[in-house]
Amino acid sequence: MSTASASAAPTSSAPAGGAPAAAPAPRTGAVLAVVVTAGLMAILDATIVTVALHPLSAVFHTGLATIQWVTSAYTLALAAVVPTAPWAMGRFGAKRTYLTAIGLFTAGSVLAALSWSVGAMIAFRAVQGLGGGLLMPVGMAMVLRTADRSRLGRSMAVLGLPVLIGPVAGPTLGGWLLDSLSWHWIYLVNLPIGAAALALGAWLLRRDAPSAAERRTVPRLDVPGLLTLSPGLALLIYGLATGGSHGDLAAPAALIPALVGLALVALFVRRALTTAHPLVQLRLFGNRTFAAGAAVLIVFAMGYFGSMLLNPVYYQTVRGLTPTQNGLLGIPFAVVVGTTMQIATRRVDKVSPRAMIAGGSVLAVTGMLLFTAQLGAYTPYWRLVGALLVTGVGVAMVLMPAQTTATRGLAQEDVASGSTLLNIVSQTGMTLGAALMSVLLGVNGGTDLAAGPVAAARGFAHTYWWAAGLLALAAVPALLLPGRKRTER
Repeated sequence: MSTASASAAPTSSAPAGGAPAAAPAPRTGAVLAVVVTAGLMAILDATIVTVALHPLSAVFHTGLATIQWVTSAYTLALAAVVPTAPWAMGRFGAKRTYLTAIGLFTAGSVLAALSWSVGAMIAFRAVQGLGGGLLMPVGMAMVLRTADRSRLGRSMAVLGLPVLIGPVAGPTLGGWLLDSLSWHWIYLVNLPIGAAALALGAWLLRRDAPSAAERRTVPRLDVPGLLTLSPGLALLIYGLATGGSHGDLAAPAALIPALVGLALVALFVRRALTTAHPLVQLRLFGNRTFAAGAAVLIVFAMGYFGSMLLNPVYYQTVRGLTPTQNGLLGIPFAVVVGTTMQIATRRVDKVSPRAMIAGGSVLAVTGMLLFTAQLGAYTPYWRLVGALLVTGVGVAMVLMPAQTTATRGLAQEDVASGSTLLNIVSQTGMTLGAALMSVLLGVNGGTDLAAGPVAAARGFAHTYWWAAGLLALAAVPALLLPGRKRTER
């Protein structure tokens, strides 16, 4: 998700007579080509690594609690660097910042493929996270700065293409790489995509590096804000991840870092509300539409991404499927999410965002309840996949439409902070959901395979009920979204 040049104004214009443009402006198309390519790399990586965690634990002869840090290290680094995105774009320009992010992600991928131990892999995944943390907010900001706001849904729908392709190709490709080649290729596959994204970015993105005079007008980096928000988010996520991996959020190793992280975030909030040039503009939460969209995203992300973390564990442990089989089962769901998202995100320009997003939450809950009610050790796969297809339609009606609605009315100077805040909110929701589901799975006996597949499946079912509750809760802030499209200046 991304941002265009720091100084670029929207370039799409209406033809004579005031009729709206039929498609995103060529400048927007160029930005989207780069951002979609880099986004595809990031989503492929995320889906491949998720499927690969169980096999990697066997390769490195370590437990799942340790191998989980392959994803946690990425998330921690991502959380630490995301808040710097607005400053980096203002100081170096969006193009330089974005190309640096692609380079870091690609280099981290190659290094991870060369890992000689699980510790080395965890460290190199953190390098990937430094790049991934800038890819999302900078990419979204570039698109928001160049797109026609009255047709923002069209551009955001194109921005969502990686969500169509990545989850379809990632698990299947990852499973095939693991089963047919070796684990090294789950990272090396990022190299050609990263090289293509770098080449496209260097060619298509407009130079926007500020001049020496312009750099003097850019507010200095809010160092006190950075030293509170970045470590605060990292410690909070570390505590949650530790609690999730150990099945106890109240354990000192989890609770102490989480509380320290919360305290640091609270200090940042206090500073951001009193300083003239904060790291990110929290005043955006004073906008009802932005705040409601952010609330939808954090709650829905907890339920959706938390439940998606459970799926490969259920299929590979309770049902004994291979990574490739697991990936193939996920294809119908990914196709439904991706195709429906293209339709829903385009339609949000013309219909009531409140009705679409609240209705999507209801559909997602309905599918999750159908899935949970019949989940067992021997449930036919077609029934489980069919229930998740209903959830997929609902997911597509919520995630990208909520981001589109939240950002539509942002002023140009607030785009960088707005996209950064939404990414922080989404990442926090994903981490909270993953930790909560991990703890609940242990409490409910889903990880106790010695008790037999029937008991383990029952533990998974009890955990999925909580995910359904979170998806339902997202409908509440959705009711605060606009009842019709509002054209904003």
